[in-house]
Amino acid sequence: MRLWKDPPMTRSPAPITDASAAPPGMAPLAARWLSVIVPVLDEAATIAAHLAGLAALRRQGAELLVVDGGSSDGTPRLAQPLADRVLAAARGRAAQMNAGAAASRGEVLLFLHADTGLPPAAAELIRAALAAGAAWGRFDVRIDGPQPLLRVVERTMNWRSRLTGIATGDQAVFVRREVFERVGGFPDLPLMEDIALAKRLKRVGRPACVRQPVRTSARRWHRHGVLRTILLMWRLRTSYFFGADPRRLAIRYGYSPRQD
Repeated sequence: MRLWKDPPMTRSPAPITDASAAPPGMAPLAARWLSVIVPVLDEAATIAAHLAGLAALRRQGAELLVVDGGSSDGTPRLAQPLADRVLAAARGRAAQMNAGAAASRGEVLLFLHADTGLPPAAAELIRAALAAGAAWGRFDVRIDGPQPLLRVVERTMNWRSRLTGIATGDQAVFVRREVFERVGGFPDLPLMEDIALAKRLKRVGRPACVRQPVRTSARRWHRHGVLRTILLMWRLRTSYFFGADPRRLAIRYGYSPRQD
């Protein structure tokens, strides 16, 4: 499997698969207005169910691209029958999402994490937000899990985003292609790439804040503990706000960029 290093916005990485002939009941790729880009890394346990949940969106005219960052558990193979294209890119969400954007055909780009599910009316909500004049937007977020503290976390995330005009990747950011390319796409950062992109997009205009939530997994909260994860994220974001190097922050977050 070939890994592409920092693919420029004007080039498309070679696909692992390319379903150019759309499956029965789905619009031809050339006619699709929305491209859903899903970066993945070792998501074999959940990727099939996640992508199957996007089948209705594909039938409504969306193109689905999965961008793998070097999985060792067979994720690309599992994704192939459920996506229009499965691509390989250098590890890191920024590189993977930029690669997906470069290879996509839609006029609107939706960046969706592999552990986040869209509401049933997502396509209509995005269309309405853009028709109202927004250049980009995001959804409110709901974190799966019964813990009361998670309700506080999600409400704080949604309120903070609405107040500041900054969105995070958990909120399923969508943007007009022309605007995404105009601001240069995701910065080449191993962490905080979502916040950095939102800062760029905010110069174009404030985001549409869709109140119907996406649902995101609580797995990282469960893995490290809810309170501990809250404190870690606040420390990281505060450090980034005051100019800390995202590469050092990535190491603190537990992710070290691959050295090829």
